[in-house]
Amino acid sequence: MIYKYRDKPLPTNGLPPGIPYIIANEAAERFSFYGMRSVLLAFMTVHLVQPDGTPNCFGEKEAEAWIHLFVGSAYFFPLLGGLLADAFLGKYKTILTLSFFYCLGHGCLALMGIVGETRAWLLLGLFLIALGSGGIKPCVSSHVGDQFNQKNKVLLSKIFGWFYFSINLGAFASGLLTPFLLEARREVGTIGNSIYPYVRFLVGSKDYGEVIFGSHFAFGLPGLLMGMATFFFWLGRKDFAHIPPRGKEYFKETFSGENLKVIGRLSLIFSFVVIFWALFDQIGTLWQIQARSLNRVIPDGFPLFGGVEMLAAQVSAIWNPLFILILIPIFSYFIYPFVEGFVPLSPLRKIGTGLWVMGISFIVVSLIQEQLDAGREISVFWQIFACFILTASEVMVSVTSLEFAYAQAPKSMKSMVMALYLLTVSLGNYLTSAVKFLIAREDGSSRLPGAQEFWFWTILVFLTAFVFLFAAKKYKSQDHFHQ
Repeated sequence: MIYKYRDKPLPTNGLPPGIPYIIANEAAERFSFYGMRSVLLAFMTVHLVQPDGTPNCFGEKEAEAWIHLFVGSAYFFPLLGGLLADAFLGKYKTILTLSFFYCLGHGCLALMGIVGETRAWLLLGLFLIALGSGGIKPCVSSHVGDQFNQKNKVLLSKIFGWFYFSINLGAFASGLLTPFLLEARREVGTIGNSIYPYVRFLVGSKDYGEVIFGSHFAFGLPGLLMGMATFFFWLGRKDFAHIPPRGKEYFKETFSGENLKVIGRLSLIFSFVVIFWALFDQIGTLWQIQARSLNRVIPDGFPLFGGVEMLAAQVSAIWNPLFILILIPIFSYFIYPFVEGFVPLSPLRKIGTGLWVMGISFIVVSLIQEQLDAGREISVFWQIFACFILTASEVMVSVTSLEFAYAQAPKSMKSMVMALYLLTVSLGNYLTSAVKFLIAREDGSSRLPGAQEFWFWTILVFLTAFVFLFAAKKYKSQDHFHQ
């Protein structure tokens, strides 16, 4: 196969030239995905109607289960994308091809409620987004690593940090704007069309009238951003290192004894990360439902948001990516260097610590739910505080696992190992979905009502963190980079 573009990393000590295009692509693509995902629960439980206006909503636990099934599928299709990239098309062509299905899925969501069965459009759109989004995930992250060589690999850790930073920059912007597009309402008594009340993204219960924008805008904007993401990526084609696919050799090397041993060792570590994702992704479901019962009014005098009532869908969708933007530089440039002055800080030690920290965040939301169950009013700031702790665990587990997976992967199967890592997100969400379906009663109630479900997940993650201590001691690390 003849390649039109450069097929090796540049032998430079500095930043590879293609990195800015990948970062821009990732920021726009993540806006697309997280923007759509942030409004799914509200749309499915409150706003889902047929074209004639007949309500067609899901129950809360049913909607939670379907959303986790969708997210699980979005992180299952990386197996397909990794196979296409490493064996047949290469990462660049795989990303461009599957991005088409991604955009088509957003189009299906934007057309919901205009014609046909709304739930059918919803499920078709979610399937296409899962296929496109999932298929490109391992290719984009491993494409970052492919731009580096032995001379500049020391920059990889910081670049993966900034890569993750771009993900959450896009997620923050979409979490701020997309729920507003779905639920913003015209203020009753307002004369004219002043935009000021809408920019403050407030949706009151009795002081506001009809919806201004709606689902077509809320789902259409993420689709537009996905088109922009594809365009950004195409712009960098001449600056990328296009590592050729291996063809038939890929299968021989993948199933060689040594590679299977590497996959086996990594799978042991990945199995613990499954539990992390089973809990973490509930900030968009279980935590969002809890947020509906919180006092979400931000006190007057608070910068930017003072006097505003946040939407339940915005709480974690805004604060989690915002905290990521703050904490990644703090961890990379201050906390990690400070701790390493006293003890060696290996990737596995970071991951293990992150699991314990996640347990603390779930203790906080469990206690919040106990207060709500007792009929007490709780400020949204307590959930924001829990979100801050959860985000610290995300930096230690998710960012580190991304770098760790690439470094440990054999050179011939970088995308496939990244796909196996992303499978941890899939399995975690499938686990959560199964639990949600199991505890949901036919009348819409839960077999683990109120705080009971929160404590169930809290105990599970602490048990996982404890067992991980022993698994990490047995793991033998070995890095693999392109020359």
